[in-house]
Amino acid sequence: MNMRLLLLASLAAGLIAGCGEPKQLASSSATTPPSATETAPSEAPQTSSAPPAAGSSTVPAEPTPPAAAQVEQPKNLAARKLGSEKIKRGEEIYRKNCASCHGPNGEATPGWRTPGPDGRYPPPPLDGSAHAWHHSTETLEKMIQDGSVDGAMPAWKGKLTDQQIGDVIAWIKSLWPDEVYDIWYKEIENKPQPKQN
Repeated sequence: MNMRLLLLASLAAGLIAGCGEPKQLASSSATTPPSATETAPSEAPQTSSAPPAAGSSTVPAEPTPPAAAQVEQPKNLAARKLGSEKIKRGEEIYRKNCASCHGPNGEATPGWRTPGPDGRYPPPPLDGSAHAWHHSTETLEKMIQDGSVDGAMPAWKGKLTDQQIGDVIAWIKSLWPDEVYDIWYKEIENKPQPKQN
């Protein structure tokens, strides 16, 4: 009985510890990322790699590797249809309002996975190396507008317009590697809804 309890506790601790870890992605992708328009593409692109199977370990060996080292630059940004002017405006707004916490290129600061003296975690990277891409555009907008529940991130509603927030999100998405964007688009942004009877 004690062995089962120890095994269960170890499994739970491993799952909890790995929650904020980034997914390890294949080093290259032969796919073209889908567009980020409201309308889903008529034919979804095929990916050359499948997501990790349940139960497989995707946690990197080092506890806190630098975020920038894990991010591959997008190769086909035009296919995302985010709008170059929107991205440019978003970058300017981000650098003025967000870079002091999330880093000038969305890379965060070293040690962002370690809580500070106040028990709060530092702002995470937004460049595709952490958890931001696990949220839909709607959720990202709400998080920016309302801030974090614990107050660590301020609310930007009333300080930034909806267009400015949308521009910042477009710039953040432009940082994500192609494979991350492709997974986000299929699994988060355009996740098929269950059929209702």
